[in-house]
Order: sequence, then C-alpha cells, then structure tokens
Amino acid sequence: MNKKLKILLTGGAGYIGSHVLLRCLEAGYEVIVLDNLENSSRESVRRVEHLTGRVVHFCLGDIRDAENLDRIFTEHQVDAVMHFAGLKAIGESLAEPLRYYDTNVNGSVTLCAAMARAGVFRLVFSSTASVYGNQTEMPLNESSPRGSPASPYGWSKLMVEQILEDLASSDPRWSIGTLRYFNPVGAHPSGQIGEDSQGEPSNLVPYIAQVASGRRKHLSVYGNDYPTTDGTGVRDYIHVLDLADGHLAAMDRLTQSTGYKLWNLGTGQGFSVQEVIRGFEQACGQSIPHRFVPRRPGDVAQSWADPALARSELGWQSKLGLDDMLADHWRWQKMNPTGYTKK
Repeated sequence: MNKKLKILLTGGAGYIGSHVLLRCLEAGYEVIVLDNLENSSRESVRRVEHLTGRVVHFCLGDIRDAENLDRIFTEHQVDAVMHFAGLKAIGESLAEPLRYYDTNVNGSVTLCAAMARAGVFRLVFSSTASVYGNQTEMPLNESSPRGSPASPYGWSKLMVEQILEDLASSDPRWSIGTLRYFNPVGAHPSGQIGEDSQGEPSNLVPYIAQVASGRRKHLSVYGNDYPTTDGTGVRDYIHVLDLADGHLAAMDRLTQSTGYKLWNLGTGQGFSVQEVIRGFEQACGQSIPHRFVPRRPGDVAQSWADPALARSELGWQSKLGLDDMLADHWRWQKMNPTGYTKK
C-alpha cells in the first residue's frame, strides 16, 4: 500500500468517515477532513487523533461550496478523495427529496468538478445497497439489476453512481471505485468512536441501543408480514471497521488502475430484525421492549450481499460477526449515552 498518499475525506467526521479516518491514519496516510458538521461532530476527529497519536487537518465546510473546495485543493497537495459527505436517512429523504438531491447529487458533481480543476482523479465513493431496490433474487452481486430505489436517498446514490461511471468513461485519467454498503453497525472496540444518532435514529441497531440504555421506551419494528422467515425485514449487517478496511483496499486497487470499478461490501449473510433484537439482548444482558407497527415506506423485505468480487479483486472480506458488531455497539452506547454531546 502506498503510504505517501494524501487523502481528502469528505464527511470524515461522520460515523463511517471517522472509522475510515482512523484506519487511514493507522496505515500511514496523511488525511484532510472536510465536514460541515450537520450530522456529525468535531469530537469524533479529536478522538481519532487521540487513538492514533496523529494530527488531522480539519476543514469546516460543505461539498457544495466550490470556492472552498478549490482553496482546499490549492493549499493541500491532495492525491485522492474518499467521498462520504451526504444525507442518508431513507424516511427523511421521502419528506425532503430536494434537500437530498441537492446535497448528494449536486454536492458530488461540485466535488468532482473541483477535483478535475485540481488535477485529482482518484476517488472512492460511498454508495449503498439501496440502489438495488426491492429485488427478490438473493444474494445481490454487482451484476444484479439496479432496480427502482424505494426512496430519494437511494435514487440520489444511484444518480451519482451513473455520473461517476460516465465521468470515468469520458476521461481516462479518472480512477473511481464505488462501494455499495449493506448495513454498517458496530463501533471501534475502544468505545471512543461510534454512531452518534442525534434525534430519532433511522437505523435499527442505534435505535435498539437507545432503548437498552433507557433513552427510549421501546423499539418499533416496522412490519412483521414480510415474506421472510419470521416476517421481519432481513439485512446484511457489516462491522464498520470491516467496512473501513474495504475502503483502504479499494484505494490501494485504484492506485494500480484507471476506469470505473464497483464492489459490494457486505458479509454475505442476512439477519432478520428479530434475530438482531435477540442478539442485542444477549450483548446487553436485558430484554428489549418492542412492538410491531405497519411497514415503513421505502423499506424492502430483504437484502444481503454476494461479496465475492471484493474478495477476489481487493483481497478483502469481512472478519467480524454479528456478535462482535452488537457487543461493540453496546459498549459505545454505554460509554457515550448521549453520543459526542456531553449532557
């Protein structure tokens, strides 16, 4: 791995970005973080600095601000970009589609234009398995149809994927890797960095963790009438540190080739909502009060990955199981009951 790369992490103070930041610093990269702190905290970066003993150059700003991007690329000799900045709540995207398209699509176009002006053509993009839509054939591989995503969030990611594919086809200098995440959970085993869900969490495991810690009275399970083994939705959960390692493997691959590449990052195994609840109960040693409510718009019945391509092309595969994910997530929740905000 080339340890001399200087990488710009957009959204590097967020949940996934902060864990990738940690792995990048551990691997010897020099990193600049750009984040507007809308859904993240500067504290995550400070904690990564403490864990690694490395200093991070932090830039407060938005990826839609072209002037600021130009200044960053001028002041720092950036070699590559890992792009995490964006909005990610499916339900919120249904209520505020314009905001999602502006941030996720327009922001990505603005970023790529700034990269081109600066002569930086290596990019890893944070995408999602939501682009597959509601498929019935499992597991999902990179050749599975890009269906009709069930939310503006999914559509925004699919649009950016298409833009990046067209960009790489138009100019041979580009080397772009898109990573389709399945369901990242867990936290760093130190309990120092994790998912800081302010307000009502939109994802299952952070919500369960807040119920277990007493912040919420019960968990609402959206739908128990799906065509799955126990009627609840099935997802492929991946430890955030395994996911972070996938980014470094992708960046390493992009230093060796040009063009557009696409990889799923998942474990290849699906777990139902009820299985995750039972697993978290074991991790925290208490029952999780929950009730069944009607399905939520935008959700699909099942989704899990075929990660074979990432294994063969990147030499990457997940190492941590669901028990590890839930234990680490619970440790983070116990040590940070209000996230990065001290109350």
